[in-house]
Amino acid sequence: MRLDSIHKTVNGKTYTSHLIREAYRDNGRTRHRTIANLSGRSDDEIEAIRLALKHKGDLADLGSVREDVRVQQGLAVGAVFALSSVARRLGIGKALGNSQPAKQALWQVLARCIDQGSRLSAVRLAGSHAACDVLGLEAFDEDDLYANLDWLCENQAAIEDRLFRKRHPGRKAELFLYDVTSSYLEGVDNELAAFGYNRDKKRGKRQIVIGLLCDEVGGPLSVEVFAGNTSDTSTFASQIRKVADRFGGGEVTLVGDRGMIKGPQIELLEDEEGEFHYITAITKPQIESLLTQGVFQLGLFDERLTEVVDNDTNVRYILRRNPQRAEETATNRDEKCQTVANIIAAKNAYLDEHPRASVEVALRHVQQKIDKLRLPAWLSVSSEGRTLSLIRDEEALAEISKLDGCYCLKTDLTSQAASKEVVHDRYQGLANVEWAFRTCKTSHLEVRPIFVRQESRTRGHVFVVMLAYQIIRELARCWQALNVTVAEGISELSSLCMTQVTIRSETTINQIPTPRPTVQQLLKAADIIMPHALPCTGTRVDTKQKLPKERKLNGQRHLQ
Repeated sequence: MRLDSIHKTVNGKTYTSHLIREAYRDNGRTRHRTIANLSGRSDDEIEAIRLALKHKGDLADLGSVREDVRVQQGLAVGAVFALSSVARRLGIGKALGNSQPAKQALWQVLARCIDQGSRLSAVRLAGSHAACDVLGLEAFDEDDLYANLDWLCENQAAIEDRLFRKRHPGRKAELFLYDVTSSYLEGVDNELAAFGYNRDKKRGKRQIVIGLLCDEVGGPLSVEVFAGNTSDTSTFASQIRKVADRFGGGEVTLVGDRGMIKGPQIELLEDEEGEFHYITAITKPQIESLLTQGVFQLGLFDERLTEVVDNDTNVRYILRRNPQRAEETATNRDEKCQTVANIIAAKNAYLDEHPRASVEVALRHVQQKIDKLRLPAWLSVSSEGRTLSLIRDEEALAEISKLDGCYCLKTDLTSQAASKEVVHDRYQGLANVEWAFRTCKTSHLEVRPIFVRQESRTRGHVFVVMLAYQIIRELARCWQALNVTVAEGISELSSLCMTQVTIRSETTINQIPTPRPTVQQLLKAADIIMPHALPCTGTRVDTKQKLPKERKLNGQRHLQ
């Protein structure tokens, strides 16, 4: 029995037939007959059958036939395949599309999940991971990925709309969570860079401002990048338009913290066409003002939720005192007071040992510390001779501490539309947005450093991070029962490599070995089934910027 390949050319086109045939004797003559026609099988299957028939007498030693088979370690496949499977499940792959720019964008998202770096590092990452074989990518370099950020920026709204329809099929969302953060920059050439209120406490650093709009469960819907000197409230108008034109329908409620939704923003909601409502919190001075006006009383603040309606404005106030938070505030205040007391003790010892030391200078230093810790309302320092003393105003302290742990939510939703418990829970949902910011900024995804300069590419980079966060969020849900972080899980998946089998130096097959138990556990928890083999496209990527020159330029190659 043998495998014959017959080539026939008709009208300039060559056709190949693969037949399993055998020879037999008929009246002393040798004849041949066809047992099976394998013309419809793949080239890999044909070569495997040909090899098996050739060594049918020593199949046990087939794996050691070096002249026909060469086996070597292939590219890492576990992380790329798993992340791309999750991306397809979430609709990210379909929302991006099937074009080469779309596949490059998807690779940027997956690369962000695997290793946080520049476009140059994403190209190098594709050289060790099976990005081209899994995603069907053609060869690309870092310049293609930089240009791809422009493509992402241009198509961001359409991609977000497709993802929204995937998450909310056949209906419009009624509740939106919105918050703002900032991200500082190391350089000065970014087109959106400006000095502003720096939440990262990095003095002297320019920054960009990022606004994130989420649905009621904290799933990101849209991200927007603003110039670094944009105030939080100034970003709110564009979100109203976005909700009204793209995501909303019927009655819509926007949830924002006390620094986001204020009087002017509430007026914007009232002026907008359609039924817009809000849920926010008010500041401590505003609570004190309402107490003075008699809108509600201090005794209403309790561990259980209390509701008060202002009939003049039809605004509802949801009141609560958090005893745990009250205890934390008191403890923090005592620790600050002890810090000042320790400084005074050190100053007194110094004044006692140095007769020429100035008491006025010591007083000024202590008072500056009191001011920095925001304690002057009830704490002060005085001197008697060359000895400093700490003075506590207990009455002022009691007045200040009366609102410890107290907070007040404000909404124009009626009690029929949402009970006080529902309003409270919806506001608590902002914690999901804060978790998204932590993951994107300082945890897994690390939006910094931003290796881009142009405005469109900055927006594209932040959009990539937002899409990557959706994958990280889904994996965190899948792996929450496992004793593993998402970063550790992805690192474990990255250890799964393909086995590259080359037959007769002609055909190469990417076989995926059986994963070890830890990898199988991760795949099972995420509902991912690895294939037994992948096509070998032979596509390889390389960087235009070689390493020695990059070092010489001190990384300036990244700034495009």
